[in-house]
Amino acid sequence: MQAAELPLAGVVVLDFSQFLAGPVAALRLADLGARVIKVERPVTGEIGRTLAFAGRWADEDTVSFHAMNRNKEAVVADLKDPGELEQVKSLVARADVLIHNFRPGVMERIGLDYESARALNPGLVYAAASGYGADGPWASRPGQDLLAQSVSGLTWVNGGDRPVTVGLSLADHLLSCHLAEGVTALLVRKLRTGRGGLIETSLLEGMLDLQSDRLTTHLNNPPTDTPTAHRLYPTADGHLAVAPTSLNNLIQALTNNPPSPDGHGLDESWVAERLLAGGTAYWLEVLGGFGIECAQLRTLDEVIASEEFAAIEMTQTVERPPAEPGGESLLLTTTRSPIRIDGEVLRNHRAAPRLGAQGRLRDGADPLAEPDPVDE
Repeated sequence: MQAAELPLAGVVVLDFSQFLAGPVAALRLADLGARVIKVERPVTGEIGRTLAFAGRWADEDTVSFHAMNRNKEAVVADLKDPGELEQVKSLVARADVLIHNFRPGVMERIGLDYESARALNPGLVYAAASGYGADGPWASRPGQDLLAQSVSGLTWVNGGDRPVTVGLSLADHLLSCHLAEGVTALLVRKLRTGRGGLIETSLLEGMLDLQSDRLTTHLNNPPTDTPTAHRLYPTADGHLAVAPTSLNNLIQALTNNPPSPDGHGLDESWVAERLLAGGTAYWLEVLGGFGIECAQLRTLDEVIASEEFAAIEMTQTVERPPAEPGGESLLLTTTRSPIRIDGEVLRNHRAAPRLGAQGRLRDGADPLAEPDPVDE
């Protein structure tokens, strides 16, 4: 699909956010065709350039930064410098969307809060992400994924006698989806009315929304609120996940006989021991034959090597041009947008920008005075 055919082609997004939730929200908009321009501090840029997952780097930036900021442009501006701040406000006056995830109060202090930005640009869609909302006792706390999982009650969902966190930045990624959804909704309203608006969400709200069915049950009938039963079993050669089903169904499938009302004394521990006696592929066939949905637990290497992974074409190669003439380009394999438009996979081969790739505002850089490099 050509850039001009994408749904958000022509939309200009100023990305003031850093690290994960905000940048990924902006990335989702970029994948849909928006022109995203990162506005970063001098010298160091945003924190994600140097805060690395697992210590992995590529071409002077962290690999995680590359993953979250591909398909963007970048300018440098010192928001504490009055002259450069005025130039930033000039960009705000001409943009369609502004995204930030500063703590409450930061944008107010520099005069880029929603009311100030709306005065510059009544049609602006202003997106603000936080850890725990703009109000309340935790409003000033910095947001962090593990902490948001912990305080939301999510860590107890798996049941048992100890809490377990999700080993991914679940809260950050969910927030990015909600923020991008709110932005696109307000862009639709802007098309109808010419009016911009404010979208706000937080890590905590995303974690609570994820538990909407559990919360609804608990709020309306607390005594019957029990943890969701997830069955993961070791087998002779791996592990097996069994979708929710009754213990009697499992026993019947494993014995090929309906259990008596007392289950012949067979219980969950017997099921676990029985599954250890056979390989995963064998049990997939046996349980599947009884209509019990189950799947192999795969490692990431096994996922990448699978036919299913190849079929959905989930990767793409992005390229960052060399810093100096005659140098080598950086080629990096990363994921693509997980959605398709009109049956087509969305891909863009532009890598994350170098710090200040489109210049520094005090030196006369004005990215909006130039066409999007992708369309040149």
